[in-house]
This record gives sequence, C-alpha cells and structure tokens, in this order.
Amino acid sequence: MATSHLVVTFCATAGKNGEDLGVDEEQVVLFVYLLFDVLNCKVVAVQQHYVKPQPSETTETVLTEECKTETGLNEEAVKHSQPLEHILDEFDRFLSSKGVHPEHGGKSFCVLTDGQLHLRQCLHPEASNKNISLPSYLYKFYDIRKEFKKFYKTDSIPNIKAMLDYLGLQEDNSVEYGIRQCQEMANVLHRLINDGHVFGEPEIINERLEPGICSKSDIVDDNHVVRARGLPWQSSDQDIARFFKGLNIAKGGVALCLSPQGRRNGEALVRLENEQNRDLALKRHKHHIGQRYIEVYKATGKDFVNVAGGSNSEAQAFLSRGGQVIIRMRGLPFTATAQQVLEFFAREPSVSVLDGEEGILFVHYPDGRSTGDAFVLLASEEDAVSALKKHREIMGTRYIELFKSTTAEVQQVLNRSMDPRNPEPQETPLPAILTQLTPQSQLPYIPQSLITSGTRRDCIRLRNIPGGAQVTDILTFLGEFSQFIIFQGVHMVYTAQGEPSGEAFIQMDSEESAQLTAINRNKRPIVFAQKKRIIDVIQCSGEDMNLVLTNGIPTTSIPSPPQIPFIQRPILSQAAPTLIPTSLPSLQPATLPIAHLPQHLQTAAFQPTMMSAPLAAAAPRPAYFPQIVYWYPSPPISPQTYVTHTGPPTLVVMRGLPVNAQVQDILNFFQGFPEVTPENIQIQILPDGRLTGDALISFMTRSEAERAIATRGKQTMGQCLIELFLA
Repeated sequence: MATSHLVVTFCATAGKNGEDLGVDEEQVVLFVYLLFDVLNCKVVAVQQHYVKPQPSETTETVLTEECKTETGLNEEAVKHSQPLEHILDEFDRFLSSKGVHPEHGGKSFCVLTDGQLHLRQCLHPEASNKNISLPSYLYKFYDIRKEFKKFYKTDSIPNIKAMLDYLGLQEDNSVEYGIRQCQEMANVLHRLINDGHVFGEPEIINERLEPGICSKSDIVDDNHVVRARGLPWQSSDQDIARFFKGLNIAKGGVALCLSPQGRRNGEALVRLENEQNRDLALKRHKHHIGQRYIEVYKATGKDFVNVAGGSNSEAQAFLSRGGQVIIRMRGLPFTATAQQVLEFFAREPSVSVLDGEEGILFVHYPDGRSTGDAFVLLASEEDAVSALKKHREIMGTRYIELFKSTTAEVQQVLNRSMDPRNPEPQETPLPAILTQLTPQSQLPYIPQSLITSGTRRDCIRLRNIPGGAQVTDILTFLGEFSQFIIFQGVHMVYTAQGEPSGEAFIQMDSEESAQLTAINRNKRPIVFAQKKRIIDVIQCSGEDMNLVLTNGIPTTSIPSPPQIPFIQRPILSQAAPTLIPTSLPSLQPATLPIAHLPQHLQTAAFQPTMMSAPLAAAAPRPAYFPQIVYWYPSPPISPQTYVTHTGPPTLVVMRGLPVNAQVQDILNFFQGFPEVTPENIQIQILPDGRLTGDALISFMTRSEAERAIATRGKQTMGQCLIELFLA
C-alpha cells in the first residue's frame, strides 16, 4: 500500500446528523480528525475542534435541539470557537507537525471517512458557499463502509455501529461524541489491516466541471440524471456545478434547458458520474443558490440527450477545439463576418479568440440566413471576465449581448435553428432598442385621442393577426422594418370585451417608412403556433386609426372625468376592475415624449399596460374596454429571463408591502416561481415618490397566478401581511 498514514475525518452540523447529514444545509459545528499509522497499525494523535458558524439573521440560537440531543454539544462553546477557515488552517498545521503534509516533504497520507456525506455533502458545499479554497488532499478519500463491505463481502453495513457488531467490538461511550466516532473507526481500521485488507485507489472528488460533447447517439443511464428547477435567470453551467459541489458531474454534464424561443427557462439537466452521486444530488432538493431555493428531481437519460445531444458536425468540430469558456453573442447584424467579431473583441479590454476565425461559430437557419447568434471560444476564465465587460457594446448600429454558454447550449441552438420542422424562425433577432430608456414607472399616459390624430400617413395598420399573437410576433413579422417604429409606437387593439381584435396600429418615424413597410410586408405570412396566416399591412394616418376604432363616432363624445390627476398604472381593487380612459388637458401632442428613434421595441421586453384613473365620487363610470392597449418598453433583457407563454399574461395584485420594499424582497417572497423575474414586477409609486404599498406581478399563465395566490397569500414580508388577488 502506497499510503503510509490515514487521516480519519468526522464532521457534525448544527442541524441533522447521521444519515441525514447535510440535507438541511446547516453549517459545520464540529470537526474531528485522527492520524492513523498504517505501517505500525496504531493511532498517532487525535484533535477535536468546535467550529463557529456564520451568524443567522433570524435567530440567535446556533444548535438545533436535534443536534444537541444527538451530539451533546455545548452551544456556548460553539459560539466562542473559531470559524471554519481557521479550523482548516489548524488542520493543515497539524499535518505538517506530524510529518505527513505532502507539500512539506511529509509521508503520504489519505483521508478516510464513514460514508460519503462528511466530505461530499457537508465540507465541500459549505467551503464553496463561504469561498474557502480546500487543499488538494481533501479531494480524495477512502470510504470505510465500502472498504469494509469489499473485504468482508457483506452488504448489511449501514454505519460504524454495525461494523463494530459484525467484528464483535465494543462501543466506547466514555469520550465525547466526535472523538468517539473517530476512535471507533480506528478500531475497525486496526482489525481490517490485521486481517489483511489492502487499500487500493481512493475515491476522487472533481475539483471543477470539465467540458464534454454529447451526441444524439449516446446512451445515458437513467439513474445518472437529475433535473434542477427554479434556477436564477443568470445561472451558468459553472454556477450549477457549484451548487452540486462535492459531487462528480460527468464531462459536459450540465445542460441548461431552453424555451422554444431559445431562451433559458430556469431549468437544467445534470448528468452525474454514477448512481451514488445521483442519489446524493437528490438530497440537495430545496438547497439554495443565493436567496432562491432549487428543486431537484429525478430525470432520464433520454431527457438529457434530448437537451444536450447534437448531431451537427460543424458544432462537433467547433466544440472539439477545447476552449475553456464559450461565449454566446446575440443581436449580431445579419451580415456580420468573423473578422468583425474578432475586431469587436480586439477593442479594449482586448480579448483573444481561441484559434482566430476558427474559434467562431455562426448560427444559421436551414436556408442559410443568419439568426444573429454566434458562439466564441476563449482560452481561459480570465479572458471570459474581460469579454463579458463588452456586454451591450455596439457593432455597427446594434448593441451586442454577451453571455457565458455551454456545450449543451451550442448543441441545442444549432439543433433548433436547423430543424426543418420549423416553417419559419420562431424568433428573428431584430435591431436592438437603446440601452438607456426612461424607466417605465416614469412614462406618462398618452391619451388615445392624441395618438389617433393627424393626417400624416406615418402609421401602418395590421389586420388578420392570430388571436394569441404577441407584440414580439408582430416585430418578428416586420423584420428589419421594425427599426422604423417610434418609441411607444406599438398599439394592440382589443374588443369591448377585452379580447384581441386581430388588429394593431404601429406608428413609424416617417411617411416614407410606413409606405416602405406596407409595400414590403403586405400580404406576407406570419407564423404562429406552427401555422401561417396572411397579414394585411396598410399605410394610414392617425385620423384613419381613429375612424376605425370608433366606427366613425368622435372620441370626444366619450365622457371622461375632468381635472383628475393621472397616476401611472394604478392598481384597481377587485370590486372595481373597469378600465377608464381619461384625457389630460395640459398634455399637447407637441409635448409628448415620443422620440423618433430608428430603433424597434426589444423582443420579449413588453408588459401589457391598460390605463386607468382614480374615480371621483360623482364621476360617471363608462362600462367598456378602451380599444387600444399601450405597450411600453423596458430595458433589454438577457436570453435567460424569457419565460415562454402563448397568451396574455395574468396580473396579480400584491398589497400590503413594507414602505421600504425592494424588487429583491418580492423575488424572495415568490421563491419557487421561476417565471417571477425583475421584469415581471412593477412596484407602484405615488407622484411624490413614495410607495403605495402595492405591486403588480405578471404571470405567464393563470394557473401559476392562482398557485401563487393559494400558496403565498396571507404570508408575511417582515412584519407586514401580504394580500394577493387577480387584477
């Protein structure tokens, strides 16, 4: 045996221990190690350390009652001990003093534990969460249970007590809990070695996620895969690997799931090296990344191959170049070349693309047209950090979005772009909106009468739009002509019952733009739900729009409460859902903040806005829906924030917020609802800047909205009771 010494290691946490060690994410409070001389078959020394956990914001108690009962630990002793990083330093000095530290010319040694949990589920995850770098000798170990079963050829050995019973050895209850555990393992070791057992190769804990390529023809064991759900929108494959720190993930074993529109949907499939690691991964169910808990479920090998597998030879050749990091570029000009991409990364801070032009992979549709996406290989994480600083820098007239990507995402994007079953691209990248827009809460209400006025034929009217189509579908249909849409210029038309009418009016930046768009897009098909429908595109004026909307009836005949100050997007109570248009006498067309910007409205960055006004006591209440629903843009969002949906979102009113509530507080409140992102939240603000105590949350489906109301209604945020109801 090459190892001359074994270091028996034992951990206990402030919560569950034994076979449930690590399942509750409680911190280590006890760390014990014993040095065993294998050649002379004797104990050299044993050390025990209490470990001070990081303080909790919710309780002053350190140890749970379950922990106190099982371990007998003293809470005051734990509170006055040293934190984990100091204890690990003390462990390192201990090894040096005993002449076994490998970096100080010592003899060889290996760690030994009772089972997998102490290192894989306890020490490694906590060190990762606290940004503690563990020494290399803690990445390999022997599991005494496996060694015992292998030598004595028995399967019924669940713990140290069972080993002692099997060997006829007595338990020692005269010493403290942690020391007793290590000494009993030493007794078992003594018998194993005397009976002739020889230790072979130790188990290895992977230090990092290694890249790898999965093919559509690969066979993946069903017992090796889990599905992680509820991931933060910005999570990368390395973040997910960090969540599973201590477990061995197969090469290229993290596949971020994409929506049909090619955007990350908050889920990932993870392929572990074996069934043992898969079972340990399932015990991470509802562990946290930041403030968000992650759900972990079983998945199948077919699930993984469907997401991560690829058959595109171009992608295979690209990925086989061995870059350390893959960067995804979105929003590229359709005519962008590899040389332009290299020049983009050559700007300060300069970044070298691995293998030059060969390290760039453009994504195309089956007919050869560019999607506006590309993948770039970089040689190191340092290069990736510099590259991501270029996020939203300009190439030509477009800003470019940059994100860390994965081999699985490359395969997915290539597979979908080349899928002949898609009659048209589901999402054509369009010119990007300006990066600095007026915050939505500060945008004034523009009365319909001011939009639908004027004789300039600088508008277009779209007819025969599919009922479930969204603004993003319209922008995709218009393609490059969407760059001529003015700020706040897209208006969906709804019926008196609030249903889509199949029409939309769009304000363009000039009569020439409207004419050019109508000529080129009239009688062209829009693809929605895998079906084509011919769209009429007609050049018109504001007055033409007004005549269509009112059937020739002047809008001035519609009563509106005069001199009522307008509050942007107030939330109406359940008892008064009627939406009432109003006019602003002081707001003239010349003063409207509508800039004629040669930019379109960013895909997937819209939330429906129906205008309303406070009711005066004697004011009449018209019982109809205004036909125009205004769509206000928010700043561009990343691919990861997109949540797929097929119909209008469902709005939930959140009432009773603390006066200092932030978006992050609301995100924490809705843990377990991955579709609730910062873009789905609107905190209501009074004209003087104070919060109203209400917020509007947009859910993509009614079922999710109702689930949120059922599970989160009447819960507290701080000291405030939160009410939830449909808007």
